[in-house]
Amino acid sequence: MLTILNRAVIYLNMEPRDPLIDADRAEGLLLALSDQLLASDATYELVVIGGTALQALGFVERSTKDVDVVGLREGSLVVPADPLPPPLVDAAERVARDFGLPPDWLNAGPADLVRLGLPEGFLARWETRWFGPSLTVHFAGRLDQIHFKLYAMADQGSGRHETDLRALDPTPDELRSAARWARTHDPSPGFREVLLAVLQHLGVLDADVGP
Repeated sequence: MLTILNRAVIYLNMEPRDPLIDADRAEGLLLALSDQLLASDATYELVVIGGTALQALGFVERSTKDVDVVGLREGSLVVPADPLPPPLVDAAERVARDFGLPPDWLNAGPADLVRLGLPEGFLARWETRWFGPSLTVHFAGRLDQIHFKLYAMADQGSGRHETDLRALDPTPDELRSAARWARTHDPSPGFREVLLAVLQHLGVLDADVGP
């Protein structure tokens, strides 16, 4: 658990008007969010994917513009984060005001991944960190990030998704597993063709992703 002095050092080292979020800034923002939740007597467990999770697990050093919250843990379940609960929205807005962030820096946009189905075994692979008594964050594990990044690369194009995916250094078998999962989210023939092209681009020439 971070001491008050450690928190103060983190806050003082944060540039209050920088809209980009690197690993150190993400930690400071989550600490600030925890403090805001504590003041409101609210407690949440966030499930985070994307750039912030990749930063936290040491796979990338790039900055990101938001913290992607895919879900909230409630007991043994992960429920979609969208819509975020009002106390969490209020706390995030106060953090945005204090540190010059856009109001949607805590982004629940990926919540449909929960509705459509997370990869099997997801909860057993995440890495949990505590930011105080009011905020726990579960960062998606490496294999799950491979699933999400392959899906995003096929759905949205390469760019940062390909860069992140290559940083995760997936094996061919991991990419095949990710591709089969991606097809459960989009079974259309068009997506199948794009997915196969992406796999070939990544060096996987013999993938079976279904009809």
